[in-house]
Amino acid sequence: MISLSGLTKRYGTVTAVDDLSLEIKSGRVTGFLGPNGAGKSTTMRMILGLDHPTSGKALVNGKTYEELKHPLREVGALLDAKALHPGRTARSHLLSMARSNGIAGRRVEEVLEVVGLTSVAKRRVGLFSLGMGQRLGIAGALLGDPGVLIFDEPVNGLDPDGVRWVRGIARSLADEGRTVFLSSHLMSEMQQTADQVVVIGKGKLIADMPILELIERSALGTVRVRVPDPRGREELASRIASAGFTADRSDDEVLVVRGATSEQVGDLAHEAAIRLHELRMQEPSLEEAYMELTSGSLEYGTARMTNRTDGLDA
Repeated sequence: MISLSGLTKRYGTVTAVDDLSLEIKSGRVTGFLGPNGAGKSTTMRMILGLDHPTSGKALVNGKTYEELKHPLREVGALLDAKALHPGRTARSHLLSMARSNGIAGRRVEEVLEVVGLTSVAKRRVGLFSLGMGQRLGIAGALLGDPGVLIFDEPVNGLDPDGVRWVRGIARSLADEGRTVFLSSHLMSEMQQTADQVVVIGKGKLIADMPILELIERSALGTVRVRVPDPRGREELASRIASAGFTADRSDDEVLVVRGATSEQVGDLAHEAAIRLHELRMQEPSLEEAYMELTSGSLEYGTARMTNRTDGLDA
């Protein structure tokens, strides 16, 4: 289990992690979500003793990482797939890790087999693709057969088969009773993998709950309605607003309605004799719930692109 108590990290005047307290329990996959700059990687680094908290504590099985006698046997981590010596082979990289932690050499062959790198074990890691580097990083995390696993963006650079493999291995590790803590920006993948979700924004805890509960707490979902006639589209948008719902434009013909059912939107269109080309309910998703939760916690806002060319012409 991982326990965070009042965990805070400041860099000068910038607070990267702000009084974060939570428990990441064993026997389940806990997803770690937040916008860029939210403090996810800093939190993981403090758990692993790579960054020291300004205040508060991060404990693994009741101890700080520095207090663990055999760290790799208790917690395995993948934070940066590129943090490898490019001149070493995959096998020699894992052997050096094993020897420094009193792990038998045969375990290296076992984890190479698990991650599918046996055939390239003699290849220098500097020649590895990002996906192969991710697999090697996961092999290193598994090397000590630990009860706690921490993965930061483990599917980055993987093909669809690799993404499915990471999902499967995360689930199997949790089913064995281990603690699995992973971050990802792929909401659809997280929705299929995680049991629990922790969401932070600007270093602060926003949510910590079962993933199904988080999704169910979001709005009714959205209704996608395609109105080919511009006047009809404006009229329907006005009627939707008057009914207390919100409508955003998705593209030139589509309105995305929040807070209403497809029946309600259909009735509004029928009353005004507005012709529709599409009327479809989109069920609530982790992405929808996440966007609602973090809408006020974005570190980097973006503006809508337009077709204006002011100041571009010579």
